Amino acid sequence: MAKKVITIPGAPKLPFSPAIRAGDYIFVSGQAGFVDAKGNEIKGVEAQVRLCLENMKRVLVAAGASLDDVVKVTVFLRNEEDFAKMNEVYQGYFPEDKPARSTVIAGLALPTMLVEMECIAYCQS
Repeated sequence: MAKKVITIPGAPKLPFSPAIRAGDYIFVSGQAGFVDAKGNEIKGVEAQVRLCLENMKRVLVAAGASLDDVVKVTVFLRNEEDFAKMNEVYQGYFPEDKPARSTVIAGLALPTMLVEMECIAYCQS
């Protein structure tokens, strides 16, 4: 099975790939939404969830896929009390044929991160 690194033009250089395509599967690395493209801090879980999902969408497009191809999402949420707010925004991105999902309440890499999401998509090439 061929493995292909998915790159995003202009993305910061990090010690991992934005995504890997392995056959018809696309594994998207954790996407955060705590800083916008201009480096401004994003406050509030709803805004961060929205930016996480927009970033995820951008990586999927670079891999030749879309949110419609997502089969599994893992959500890492800093605060349990943000679950309902996260869910409300999330549902707008997956109105039908919702992917399988896990939500983990956990500490995240940076204190300003309220949410991080990763996904697996299935898209025949």
